[in-house]
Amino acid sequence: MILAQREAVRAAEARAVTAESRAGTAQAQAAAAQTRASAAEARATAAESEAKYRALQIEKLKYTIAKLRHEQFGQSAERGAILEQLELQLADLEEDAAQAEAQAHQAAASATVKVESFERRKPARRPLPEHLPRERIVYPSPSACPCCGGALHKLGEDVTETLELVPRQWKVIQHVREKYSCRSCEAVTQPPAPSHPIARGRAGPGLLAHVLFAKYGLHLPLNRQSATYAREGVDLDTSTLADWVGAAAATLMPLVERIRAHVFAAERIHADDTTVPVLATGKCRTGRLWVYVRDDRPFGGAAAPAAALFYSRDRGGEHPGQHLAGYAGLMQADAYAGFNKLYETSRRPGPIVEAMCWAHARRKFFDLARINKAPIAIEAVERIDALFAIERDINGKPPAERARIRNERSRPLVIALEAWLREQRKTLSAHSETAKAIAYSLNRWTSLTRFLDDGRLCMSNNAAERALRCVAVGRHNWTFAGSDEGGRRGAAIYTLIETAKLNDIDPQAWLADILARLPDHPVRRIDELLPWNWQRAGPAKAAA
Repeated sequence: MILAQREAVRAAEARAVTAESRAGTAQAQAAAAQTRASAAEARATAAESEAKYRALQIEKLKYTIAKLRHEQFGQSAERGAILEQLELQLADLEEDAAQAEAQAHQAAASATVKVESFERRKPARRPLPEHLPRERIVYPSPSACPCCGGALHKLGEDVTETLELVPRQWKVIQHVREKYSCRSCEAVTQPPAPSHPIARGRAGPGLLAHVLFAKYGLHLPLNRQSATYAREGVDLDTSTLADWVGAAAATLMPLVERIRAHVFAAERIHADDTTVPVLATGKCRTGRLWVYVRDDRPFGGAAAPAAALFYSRDRGGEHPGQHLAGYAGLMQADAYAGFNKLYETSRRPGPIVEAMCWAHARRKFFDLARINKAPIAIEAVERIDALFAIERDINGKPPAERARIRNERSRPLVIALEAWLREQRKTLSAHSETAKAIAYSLNRWTSLTRFLDDGRLCMSNNAAERALRCVAVGRHNWTFAGSDEGGRRGAAIYTLIETAKLNDIDPQAWLADILARLPDHPVRRIDELLPWNWQRAGPAKAAA
């Protein structure tokens, strides 16, 4: 329809040119004017129609995104890529629609006939942040009445606010230590040298925090940061930035160790791992980043959430064994065989209790339902989603209440689901994909259903997957870790950033503050600088 209207516009404009060339009389000139008006009207109509079409597409995408966001625990791998692609497409369409709307208004204004312009529904406009400084620009008013020349008296004012960005400011801070001598004894007195976040470094804590967060939180490699700083008039070589990152990581290690100890003191943890390419001689090899998350908020726990990350050269089972050497409790994880030794009853200091992830089991059916439209898979997803709906109702309640509600509402659904899965498996070939998805769940049924008896457990391992999302996004930017030491350093900084985010703390502001305070801070009071304690320290937060 839009293409046809565009053709009509071009045809109308051609007729206008032809009419003008033949305009030798007043009647011909009038006809040419009428043709030009028709062309303008057609142009406005086409622009209006295109704006409406773009707006319709936007609404469809908004509906799809809203639906995905409200599905059961939908921030897992099967939806992440789809949602990101839809959001990118939506942003492009929003820009296209705004451009088309502006063109429609321009065409309507230039037409000699009245054309009803299309008004696109405006998005909700949030108020501008109150904490930002305000700069007043007062436009001069006439000194006298433009009509009669009489004196003017102010009635009020209309204020329109616009948000503006001021480029960041670089500065050099000079630390001056004046020397004084005593006229009596000739002794020389001078204040002690101030402590710096890193030895041999000329970077302040704010700059160090910015470099760290840009690399690990915003996924900007150091060479890109160096190029950005150069465009701002500050030459910082990549090697200099790398030296700063390594020194800052060493300074921050006491906090990393305290966060890891806090995580492994939990009653229940989430565990997962992901790949990280590592530069080797002539090629890249695949290392692993492991994450262990403590988050007691789903069962009303008062302990602060935290994430501990570790790096290893490969995915051998000995690595989680070393990480969890002193831990005994509940662990929510996937079906990785390397965890099996942790679940043995003879393990010291005690066995780890395995709790499997329903999101992984659901994903097997979800892929079949989405791609093959398999009826059994579709029904399995619906049955599992009913369990997740109950979980959302009891999120944040005490363990005893969660267990009671699960026993009343979830257990009958789980019993019916198991019976239904076993019945469906009898009708399928053992080699079919649906049968394999069913077998995945039934072979792990004890671990999958353990959440029914313990209110501290969740149905999914999404907490660990969310903590590793920063690594997945970063891989597309920094491509690989430079060495095993770089992998270990990345795990340490990711531990700090992800823990700060879990506690609703701005990672960059927190890093800047603790880098400034750590050199002179007593080791025995290191817990005061942890994110959950720093959040409650009002003066420290304000100073950052």
